[in-house]
Amino acid sequence: MRALVQPQFGDPSEVLSVEEVPTPEPGPGQALVRVLLSPIHNHDLWTVRGSYGFKPEMPARAGTELVGVVEALGEGADGPEVGTRVAIGGAFGAWAEYVVATARALIPIPEQMGDEAASQLVSMPFSAIALLDFLEVSEGDWIVQNTANGAVGRMVAQLAKARGVRVLGLVRRAAGVDELREQGIDDVVATDDDGWRDRVKEVVGDAPIVAGVDSVGGSAAGDVVSLLAEDGVLVVFGAMASPTMAIASGDVIFKQVVIKGFWASKIFPAMSGEKRAALMGELVAGISDGTLTLPVEKVFGLEEIADAARASAQPGRRGKILLRP
Repeated sequence: MRALVQPQFGDPSEVLSVEEVPTPEPGPGQALVRVLLSPIHNHDLWTVRGSYGFKPEMPARAGTELVGVVEALGEGADGPEVGTRVAIGGAFGAWAEYVVATARALIPIPEQMGDEAASQLVSMPFSAIALLDFLEVSEGDWIVQNTANGAVGRMVAQLAKARGVRVLGLVRRAAGVDELREQGIDDVVATDDDGWRDRVKEVVGDAPIVAGVDSVGGSAAGDVVSLLAEDGVLVVFGAMASPTMAIASGDVIFKQVVIKGFWASKIFPAMSGEKRAALMGELVAGISDGTLTLPVEKVFGLEEIADAARASAQPGRRGKILLRP
C-alpha cells in the first residue's frame, strides 16, 4: 500500500514522502480500515517536526485521524462489521491507504454525515467538547478564547452556544471577524486594533469572564488572563506562537487566577465511558442536524503532502485541510 513516511524529524513539506509499504494485517481485537479521508491537524505537523509530546521512532508514519471502511477483523474483534463506515482518532499512521486500529475504538458513522465531516469527528470536535466540559462553566457564563477562527475555536463557539454559554473570541486579524460571522459565530474581537479592549467592553459589558482558553502562548496568553474575572481559570490548550507565556504576575496574584493545562492524551483516558459516550452523542447529533459545522478548505492527495502542509499553515484558512489516499 501507499503511505506517507518520514526518515527524520523536520519540516513536513520536506521530510514526508509517499512510499510503498506492506499492507498491515489485523491482530486479535483489531480491525483493518481502508482510509477514505484524513485531516491534517496541528499536532500531526508538530509530531513530524519532533516538537510534540509524542515522538515516534524514525522512520515513521504520520497522521492520527480518519474516516474509512472496515475491510477485515482480527480474531475476537469486538467492533463494527466489515463494510461499516467508521471514524477513529489516535490511529497513528492514518496518512496511508490502510490502517490497523483497535476494533472497539471505531465509531460507526450515520448515513446522513458526509465523509468530510466524519473525517474530523474525533480529534478536534471531541477535544473541543471535552475542553468545554473541562472548563466547568454553566449556562449564561462568559468565557474567552484566542485562535477563535481555528478548528477547535470554531467548534467551542458552536458547542457553547448550544449549551447557552457565551464566548468572547479573540483573533489576530480583522478579517477573522468577518470569516467567523459568515459561519454564524459572533462576539469576536480582532486584537490587531489598538482599541480592541474597548470593543471587548462593548461585547461583554460588565459580565464577568469566568474562564479563558489560550492556544497561542506569548503575550496572547497574558491578554486572555487580563480579561478574566476574580477567581478566573485559564486553560492552556496550545502554544502556536510561543512555548512560553507572558502573563502579568499582578493579574494572577490579585485575581487569584488558576492556570491549568489541557492535553487530550491525559484527559481522554481518565474520562469515564459514560461521559465519553454522552459527549460523542452530543457531537454526532449536532453535526448530523447542521447545528455544528466542520468546513473543509481543500482536499489533497498523499503525493501532494508538501502543498497540503503549507496550505494547513496558511493564515486565513477557513476550513480543514484533508488528505485522500
